[in-house]
Amino acid sequence: MKRRTPQEKKRLSYLKDHRNSYGENDKSSRKSIRRNKRSPNSANRRHAQTALTTLVGSPDGVRADAVEQRMNGRRPKRWRKFPDAPLGAVVDDALQHRAKAGTAEARSAAARLRSLRSRFDWTAPSDNPLLPPSMVRRVRSSLAENDEMVRP
Repeated sequence: MKRRTPQEKKRLSYLKDHRNSYGENDKSSRKSIRRNKRSPNSANRRHAQTALTTLVGSPDGVRADAVEQRMNGRRPKRWRKFPDAPLGAVVDDALQHRAKAGTAEARSAAARLRSLRSRFDWTAPSDNPLLPPSMVRRVRSSLAENDEMVRP
């Protein structure tokens, strides 16, 4: 195992470490992910059950077609998890927010952003294959908007 320099360790940390960016307490995710996975499945089962209860009695082709059409007429509900954001993205967003809010000096905020972005391009798929496409688009658009702000 080769030794890593502190700069390489920091680069890898910004790239591979992730933070919960969903907007809720990270501890509550243990319960809410299970609940959010359960809820759409329950709703889909309930919809199918209510559609099938109208089919009680003698089998009739017309009623069966109507029930099938009703079941297929609504798109099933679903829920997907979103991955946590890389630490580099979280730090970049925090620095941009501080600069916009005016809580940090413009010059120091710009210098920190340049320093962070000069280490590596964490929006590049080659640098970060785990970054979801939606995050790449959001980050690249915010980088384009804030280029004027970063340059002193």
